[in-house]
Amino acid sequence: MVGERVQHRPFDLPLLLHLCLLHLGDSGQPHLTPQSPVEEAVSIQGVRGNSVELDCGSGPAPVVVLWSFTPLGSLVPRPVAVTDGTSSKVEAGASALGVVSLRNSSLVLGELQEGARGHFLCQALHVSGAQLHTTYSYLTLAVLVPVSKPQVQLSDPSPVEGASAVATCIVREGTEPVTFAWRHQTPRGPGETRLGITEPLLWLDPVDRTHLGWYVCSASNAVNRLSSDGVFLDVIYGPEKPVITVEPLGFTEEGFWASEKEEVTLSCMAESNPPSHYVWLRDDAQVHTGPTYVIASAGRTHTGLYTCLAHNTHLDTRTQTTVQLTIYYPPAGQPSCAVLPTLGAVTLLCAWPGGLPTAQLRWEGPQKTGPTAPSNVTWSHAAVGLPNGSVFTCTSQHPALALPTFCRVKIWEPPKSPICWTTATVGDQFIMLSCEWPGGEPPAVLRWLDRQQQPLGSASSSLAIHLLQAQGDLAGKEFTCQGSHPLRTPDPYCRLQLEAPHLAVAESRVSVLEGEEAWLECALQEGTPPAQLLWLGPQQQQVEPGTSGFVLHPAGAQLRLQIRDADPVHHRGTYQCVARNAVGNSSQSVLLEVLSEICLGFFWYPAPPNVTIRRLTYGRHRREVQLQWAIQGPGNLTSFLVQRRASGSGPGSGAWETAASDIDPESRGWRLGGLDPGVLYAFRILALNHHTAGYPSEVKTPVDPPFSAYPAVLGAAGTGMVVATVVSLLVFQYAARHPRTFPCEWESKEKDPAQESPDAPVNVTITVTATP
Repeated sequence: MVGERVQHRPFDLPLLLHLCLLHLGDSGQPHLTPQSPVEEAVSIQGVRGNSVELDCGSGPAPVVVLWSFTPLGSLVPRPVAVTDGTSSKVEAGASALGVVSLRNSSLVLGELQEGARGHFLCQALHVSGAQLHTTYSYLTLAVLVPVSKPQVQLSDPSPVEGASAVATCIVREGTEPVTFAWRHQTPRGPGETRLGITEPLLWLDPVDRTHLGWYVCSASNAVNRLSSDGVFLDVIYGPEKPVITVEPLGFTEEGFWASEKEEVTLSCMAESNPPSHYVWLRDDAQVHTGPTYVIASAGRTHTGLYTCLAHNTHLDTRTQTTVQLTIYYPPAGQPSCAVLPTLGAVTLLCAWPGGLPTAQLRWEGPQKTGPTAPSNVTWSHAAVGLPNGSVFTCTSQHPALALPTFCRVKIWEPPKSPICWTTATVGDQFIMLSCEWPGGEPPAVLRWLDRQQQPLGSASSSLAIHLLQAQGDLAGKEFTCQGSHPLRTPDPYCRLQLEAPHLAVAESRVSVLEGEEAWLECALQEGTPPAQLLWLGPQQQQVEPGTSGFVLHPAGAQLRLQIRDADPVHHRGTYQCVARNAVGNSSQSVLLEVLSEICLGFFWYPAPPNVTIRRLTYGRHRREVQLQWAIQGPGNLTSFLVQRRASGSGPGSGAWETAASDIDPESRGWRLGGLDPGVLYAFRILALNHHTAGYPSEVKTPVDPPFSAYPAVLGAAGTGMVVATVVSLLVFQYAARHPRTFPCEWESKEKDPAQESPDAPVNVTITVTATP
């Protein structure tokens, strides 16, 4: 900005003349005028950080230009820059003014600094004709500073309503004069409000809740205008007295009402900052926290006084409001009807308590109307001549119900007669006599009688129970349960007699080969239930579930004992199946023989080769089967043995019986007849070396052959024979291999050799091809 030019006295020129002479060199000596023109002083404004250009005046281009600067408060000028038109030089100390450069004769100050405030002098040497003369330009530079971004500080960010607060707008820098403006924004207001305050201080005295919100301060000067970030003034107040509303809205003289099973919403609002913490009380017991309490389905228990407590946790102040809520409801559920037997009559009961008001009840019978009463009504009706299946109805009416409700009672005789049974309790210390005669309305009355028809205990409905102390003299005693019903004559009864248990075993002697599994089976045949079945081992110890090598298989009145990997040392002996009930006990013995390889004189017969069943098919009408087999591995053999058993879980399903023996050692097939078509059989085959049996083959059940292939199957039975190589070992070799079992016991030739097992197990791979 160019201001008014001011006239100054000429400056001393010897230095400038010297510079001019240096510039002209030998071109001649110009004539200096005694007095040169002086430019008027100019005032210029620049903004810090921006650029400003200082003009050296008008006129022809000067030969030499010299710029100097005199800071405010100083009288000593400082050189800044000089140029002769072709070259220029900037004084190093001029960087305090900004980024200094020359543009022709003008001085350019970029990134203007506050240190550039002061007086600038431009001295220019001109050549006009044959004369040299100088001009002087005086400039005064004012550097303006923009206002910095204001910051608002609150004396108390969270004043309590009624106190005082001061908001201060702080501007770190800026050229005066600086003007201020304040704006206020409420949290829920429509927009900002200009407060009309132009001072840096905003006084709020006293503070009230309308002052809550954000405050923004704006500062401006000749250069710029900036606004602060909003600062929130949080005015603390409240809570006011709560206001309670109820939906759906219904008024009573005491307060509010709502219908049963409706959703009822109670809302509480109390002005407060910070927001109130709400607690709901029902009859002085806390039921909810929060401004809204929802009763999803109102019931009669929700009637009461509801209090909303509002708490300002910052001020620790509280207010409260209480209202009465009444739930209108009919009696809960449905009316209930019952009938009781009395001497020569039936007593009808109808009840439906509760409700506002109470329900009105009335009995109606097949031939007449009974009494009427609120809440409950009783009617005694004679049983004489009353038909079986008579229906009585109780009608219930209530103002809150559009239609009456009903309950009915049907008088009918229980079917059949009482049923008696016994149960042992508390470790068989007591015998519980139970008698039941289900059905009927009213329920039948039952009573236990001893052999002399004397009552045992009191009578009961539908189910009668009497406890007896368990003792041995109860065996054989008889007890009677007598029932009675208003529609039944004469009184029916049932009897029971207490008996000790009786047992039966599938086989009293079981023989298996060493290493195989044995099955011992027993079943409870008669006796007073319940009875406990258990097995005792050879040392009379009870076989418990989980005992190594033993598995118990209970099945109703049966208990099967499975002995895996039979060992003559540990498993051979007499086992006892024991049955116990509260009256007595009984037992049956089973001898288990575990057979090992047989020694004959001084010669031991080694185990024969293993056998694999290749084909097992039914013949005509399933009364015979065709069996084909093959041998595996080395060994000598003298014959084959075929065994069968009935598959299933019956008492005899685990016992093998010999179906064919002394089969020629060169045979590889056999036909077995005499089968029951209704029984599913399982078969296995063993190879024998004199009295030493090999491992049994896999167990198979026969299949039906294809119709077209049946003759071929029969023909193949006689052609698939394989001859095994006989290997004999001396008894001394056996002794060397089996020092613990030599000498072995003599076994009877009459024993089934198929029950013997070889000393060492042989792995057998079974491949089965079956036609469904």
